[in-house]
Amino acid sequence: MVPGAEHGRGETGTASPGGSGVTPEPCGAGEKGREAHIAHPYVFVLDKHGAPLQPCPPARARILLAKERAVIHRHTPFTIRLKDRNAADSEIDGLEIGVDPGSKHTGIAVFTSLGGERRGRYAIQLDHRGPAIRKKLHQRSAYRRRRRSANLRYRAPRFNNRTRPKGWLAPSLRHRVDTTASWVDRLCGWAPIRAVHLERTAFDTHALSTGRSLEGVEYQHGTLLDYEVREYLLTKFDRTCVYCGVTDVPLNLDHVRPRSRGGSDRVSNLVLACVPCNQAKGARPIEEFVARPTTLSRIRARAQVPLRHTAVVNSTRWALWRSLDEHLPTRVASGGRTKWNRTRNRLPKSHTLDALAVGVTERITETVGAVLIARCTGRGSYARTQPDKHGFPRLRLPRTKRFRGFSTGDLVRAVVPKGKWAGTRTGRAAVRSSGSHTVSTPQGLVKTSYKNLRLLQRADGYAYTMEKEAGAPSLD
Repeated sequence: MVPGAEHGRGETGTASPGGSGVTPEPCGAGEKGREAHIAHPYVFVLDKHGAPLQPCPPARARILLAKERAVIHRHTPFTIRLKDRNAADSEIDGLEIGVDPGSKHTGIAVFTSLGGERRGRYAIQLDHRGPAIRKKLHQRSAYRRRRRSANLRYRAPRFNNRTRPKGWLAPSLRHRVDTTASWVDRLCGWAPIRAVHLERTAFDTHALSTGRSLEGVEYQHGTLLDYEVREYLLTKFDRTCVYCGVTDVPLNLDHVRPRSRGGSDRVSNLVLACVPCNQAKGARPIEEFVARPTTLSRIRARAQVPLRHTAVVNSTRWALWRSLDEHLPTRVASGGRTKWNRTRNRLPKSHTLDALAVGVTERITETVGAVLIARCTGRGSYARTQPDKHGFPRLRLPRTKRFRGFSTGDLVRAVVPKGKWAGTRTGRAAVRSSGSHTVSTPQGLVKTSYKNLRLLQRADGYAYTMEKEAGAPSLD
């Protein structure tokens, strides 16, 4: 059972998307209740001309490489290219993509869909760098403001003459849309994608902030106030009791300031509490129930966290849908249906499993046990200098970014014959003009000459790691 939350003393539960209040079918009953099989991520396959074919299991890819019928086309995600196969002579069933957009992370799942049955083939968690972009823009603004004030006695304002096109998004928001659409385009080049399923995540921030139901002229399109409040608080507090920290138990909505003492139903006055803590607190103020000042200040600060991440998702959802729909048929589904599908199929909560459960499906019979984490790192800077903390230039940077055939961020294999770092390791390179490069590996930093490095994959603005899927055993 996926934890939910209710007002008062009611325990948590799940309900159907239609609002009937009927709990899902027991997970052990019938065909829909079977747990999904966990398998290794599939390998993307291309024909001899680079056209995408149906992905294959890793064992099949190893056989093709051992027989020299295929060559490695890309290291991450692992892709092979067949030497003796043409797409026109192959049977291609096609795949579909599920996208679960978020403020910090976006889940992407590649799966087959046949007769209402989905089988996961690959999973990607895309980590955005919106806060870093926002920080850089503020720094650039501060540098420009200092230069203007230092060089000019007076300058007439020009901001009233600047206009923004329709549909304009801030760079930190546009980044989330562009990177998600870019990864969908990439996957279309590696796999025969037929359609995209996008979760239209939308928290009603107006209803959440007012804490009351809006009707008629106030809110002509209606509101999902109760559902939005529960789902938002579960996400905000990580499905954890704020008082004792217990997880995986029924949770209630608790008022920081009780309603009997003037408290409201605003989301900033609501927290999650387990049943024992909720009953023990009763109608007492939080100052009387929580004795430790540090715990009290932490709960208050967390309850007052603004709806920043919610606003990010709301601002980008339509731009993302339009961007995806330009290339592939994009079907939009609600977050309630995603939760319903995930609950029926006994899947744990994660970004990639939510992406696998987006849209209309009868059952999910197979998931992948490992997820590719693609963290946005950017492609470096165009600046020739790096400033110190006061904004003054600190050092000079070279014009070129590639030295001895390598650039910072390249995936390389270091084969060091002797010395302190003797051995073979794989990681990301940080280059120097002298040719003595540094390789960042899971075992630590390795410093060696460029002569001991072998290029595996050029830097593409992302750092890749593989992590175990939530609830999946180790596949090693």
